[in-house]
Amino acid sequence: MSVQSQQILLREEEVEFIAIRAQGAGGQNVNKVSNAIHLRFDIGASSLPEEIKNQLLQMRDQRISADGVVVIKAQAHRSLERNRIDSLTRLRELIARAAFVPVVRRPTRPTRSSQKKRIENKVRRGLVKVLRGRVETD
Repeated sequence: MSVQSQQILLREEEVEFIAIRAQGAGGQNVNKVSNAIHLRFDIGASSLPEEIKNQLLQMRDQRISADGVVVIKAQAHRSLERNRIDSLTRLRELIARAAFVPVVRRPTRPTRSSQKKRIENKVRRGLVKVLRGRVETD
């Protein structure tokens, strides 16, 4: 199985899943069943493009350790498989955020007619304000 995120292909052997016991309330079942997931993903050893690796390593995200390993803990669901899918989804979102490149705005100049209209509106507005003054009687 492979995980795909915006033309980025992750191999399953690059992602390590560790089943752990979930924390928090849950009755007796939570003490017996390991249904939470720790997902570990080594950025440096992955097959991601270098630009995305660098972006991931530069991100200020608490899930990325100083060694360049992404650790995601998923325990929202009672099912091990649903927690596994949830952790993969969160990893995909993290990689997609790193892969996103904002479109660079190219500055444009206002057209001559728009400049002319702007000045005309300013003059007209100024005349309206001048007429608001006190009326002087002689």
